[in-house]
Amino acid sequence: MDRSRWLALGRSLVGGAVGGSVFSLTGLPLAWMLGPLVANLLLASRGVDVAVPERLRGVFLGVMGLVLGARVTPELTHQVQEWWLSALLLVVAITCSTLAAAWWYRRRGFDGISALFSSAPGAMTAMIIMGEQSGGEPTRIAIAQSLRIVLVILLLPPLFWMLEDPAAGMTRPTLELEDAWLLLGILPAIWLGKRLRLPTPELLAPLILAALASVADIAHFSLPPVGMNIVLWVTGSAIGARFRGLSGAIFSRSLLDSTVATALALMVLAVFAELIHRFVGVPRDVALLALAPGGIGEMTILAVALNLDPVFVAFHHLLRMILLMFAAPMLARWIQHKAQRDVAKE
Repeated sequence: MDRSRWLALGRSLVGGAVGGSVFSLTGLPLAWMLGPLVANLLLASRGVDVAVPERLRGVFLGVMGLVLGARVTPELTHQVQEWWLSALLLVVAITCSTLAAAWWYRRRGFDGISALFSSAPGAMTAMIIMGEQSGGEPTRIAIAQSLRIVLVILLLPPLFWMLEDPAAGMTRPTLELEDAWLLLGILPAIWLGKRLRLPTPELLAPLILAALASVADIAHFSLPPVGMNIVLWVTGSAIGARFRGLSGAIFSRSLLDSTVATALALMVLAVFAELIHRFVGVPRDVALLALAPGGIGEMTILAVALNLDPVFVAFHHLLRMILLMFAAPMLARWIQHKAQRDVAKE
């Protein structure tokens, strides 16, 4: 990495540290993720060169994978079998929320392909690539996907904080660093995950490693609060820094479009979260976070940091990602064929 990239990383982390310190004074949950995110977003929108390399972000996502994998127990396999109804509701929820957001993007001048892949709730990198391959506008899709994740991260923690008792569910027990040797397995696990073509290998490969160690009672990885804050600091900085090089006018217009689209999607998903709460028996905030239209890594981090059953959340986001990988290209081909038929009729 050359000198300019080191400087960009330094600016991003310093700005993130300032943002995290300021937000921690507010008492909001996830201050060390929200603060760095907002600080880097402001710096990037002002033209400041900030950046967090994807490899560095991947390592910290791998640490979160270890934390999540350590929650897996033999008893969990029996729980997963009881989640078939919530999985079915997830499929319907994805369809309805994507159509609602796509409707809005179409009204804002997006072509059908770009509107579809901008609205797909998750698997951001895959949606950008597949959207471009299907004839969409990759820049529009990338901006819409990135802003949706940012908006969800900024909206949900304060919402949970206002609607729930802050002392119930938002606190974490003080943990010591345990079985730290598992950290040495992050890079090999990510390498193997990429070779096996796992979705989001930076998260899932270390997760599987820690889950196997936990189930076999070999190791049970845990982080102290300061370690969790460091992970949140780097991750939040990385998310905010994605918007470097984006002009103020384009950012403002895109923010309006994405805010309305995200609000529509969340309203639809809230209905299905209520159904999951009533019929599956999980708390409302857990159900909403399991359906929330954010990336699997970001939503899992929220679940772990807020102590909201991260395994339930990760299971549903992984299922959603797999469904989108198969369904989005097929729907895109249908839109293309429909457009070709309409042109032929004319």
